[in-house]
Amino acid sequence: MIKFIFLVFLGYFFIGLFLYLYQRKLTFNKSGKPGKPYEYGLKNVKEEFLEVSRNLKLLNWFAEPKSNMPLIIYFHGNSFDIGERAYRIKEYIDEGYGVLLHSYRGFSGNDGNPNEEVIYSDSQILINWIMKKLSINEKNIILYGESLGTGVAVHLAQNKNYMGVILEAPFTSLSEVAQKMYPIYPVKYLIWDKFDNLSKINNILSPLLVLHGKKDEIVPFKMGKKIF
Repeated sequence: MIKFIFLVFLGYFFIGLFLYLYQRKLTFNKSGKPGKPYEYGLKNVKEEFLEVSRNLKLLNWFAEPKSNMPLIIYFHGNSFDIGERAYRIKEYIDEGYGVLLHSYRGFSGNDGNPNEEVIYSDSQILINWIMKKLSINEKNIILYGESLGTGVAVHLAQNKNYMGVILEAPFTSLSEVAQKMYPIYPVKYLIWDKFDNLSKINNILSPLLVLHGKKDEIVPFKMGKKIF
């Protein structure tokens, strides 16, 4: 009996150690490389490679807005390459919106390794670049975050006056999502990349739209309600 308990404890410890050491491979499920925009039926969409640090450029897809239309900056979810989001942005482009679809480090064929802080930093560089390129400010921009991307959108929208912020399947924090997935471990105290939306959401000054589905198997619907 004692031997059995010891083996269970040993298994628990080593599985927990694996989860801790390899958590970023689980948190950021890197995607493959997309095709060219035209392969997805996207017209007038350009590839933009933005330099975010020395020797590192990140792929973005960009369609200019039609006159007097706002720009949507889209932060995608985990596991996706930006080609898999083509059908979503096509609807907005067809309506005349500008769209800037961003891909993170390690995603969509980009070099580099993602973590919470560098994703925030890279995304802010992206926003600064596009505002300068188009000579616009936050009032002309809608931030759209999907799942993991809600963490990016919430963080960057704090205390800013954007035209709007859209959060699709937002979580309270990545720590709580991880705790739900691995309930037998004190995950939320050990996770490095917390993306704590709940602590930041009251800093959103812009008009806010929250979207969530009750059948979401990753981010519970109740988290979306709590964010709202």
